[in-house]
Amino acid sequence: MSSSQTYMMIGLMSGTSLDGLDIVHAQLNFHNNTWNHKLLHCETIDYTSDFQQKLKNAHQLSGLELTYLNKEIGEYFAQSVNNFCEKNAINKGDIDAIASHGHTIFHQPEKGMTLQIGCGQTIAVQTGIKTINNFREKDVLLGGQGAPLVPVGDALLLKGEADAFLNLGGFANISLPEQNNLAFDICPANIVLNAIMSEQNQRYDKDGQTGRKATVNTELLKQLNALKFYGKPAPKSLGLEWVEKEIYPLLKSYSFQEKLGTFYAHIAHQIAQTLEKHNAASVMITGGGAKNSFLMAKIKEKYSGNIKLPNSDMIDFKEALIFAFLGVLNLRNENNCLAQVTGAKADSKGGNTYEP
Repeated sequence: MSSSQTYMMIGLMSGTSLDGLDIVHAQLNFHNNTWNHKLLHCETIDYTSDFQQKLKNAHQLSGLELTYLNKEIGEYFAQSVNNFCEKNAINKGDIDAIASHGHTIFHQPEKGMTLQIGCGQTIAVQTGIKTINNFREKDVLLGGQGAPLVPVGDALLLKGEADAFLNLGGFANISLPEQNNLAFDICPANIVLNAIMSEQNQRYDKDGQTGRKATVNTELLKQLNALKFYGKPAPKSLGLEWVEKEIYPLLKSYSFQEKLGTFYAHIAHQIAQTLEKHNAASVMITGGGAKNSFLMAKIKEKYSGNIKLPNSDMIDFKEALIFAFLGVLNLRNENNCLAQVTGAKADSKGGNTYEP
């Protein structure tokens, strides 16, 4: 291989917070053993409330219904890519591959199972572009958590920009490249805040405006912070099933105001405690939660280090960018899942490839 190579990729990310499909068109360069990147175009396609409901309830569908939804999401992703390419005058022939995270429906690594839907073959056929998806399954079959996968990008694409990288999406997860690429899920974040806000027919708490007026119930906070997951060593990861089993039953007997205020306090406590425990002097925060100034203020109250916020494209699209990068590593036949991060028996090259 020559010492310098350039890849043009499209990355797709549909997160557990259900806010939409993130699409990036990225250039990834490998030069003198170092990676760098350019975000050329990026966009979030908002999900309609009907589509959101479908995804929200997908874990309760029959096998047949889930198969239909898998294909429907593949078609939705493909159409979104086609529109995105047309709108931004992107020549599809220049794209090396689409790397799609898919949408997580089940995540039970302790049972050797994880499922992200959004049919890769459908995407490839309907866009005419080679598509790579299903990045997590192989790692899970090797005994790993199948998550988090973003630390590979933190270590190779963003090296040296901060001691810790925190993503505030449906869940809060962290990676610490300088600590042997240690990475894990910290706690639920927007997935629970959004569920609480839905009681008031709001999709989310815009800029924490409702949270600012909410109240903290110390007894509830104590119960949340005492959950067994928080005492477990890494690697560890969270899914919707865990939230439904452990979090929602604790919240149900409290008022809306108490639930919201206390959960903000809970997220801030868990994040600050994790950063302090791992001696992270600086943290780069990305994901939708980074734009919630109330949540950021709560974290600052508890964490004494330096909080770095990148530009808004990076805040919104880092995960989609890194899935594009995982796709490049797959194309290069290189490992993109790190055993030291996920707890698997070995590093592996995750992802299934579909030709158009």
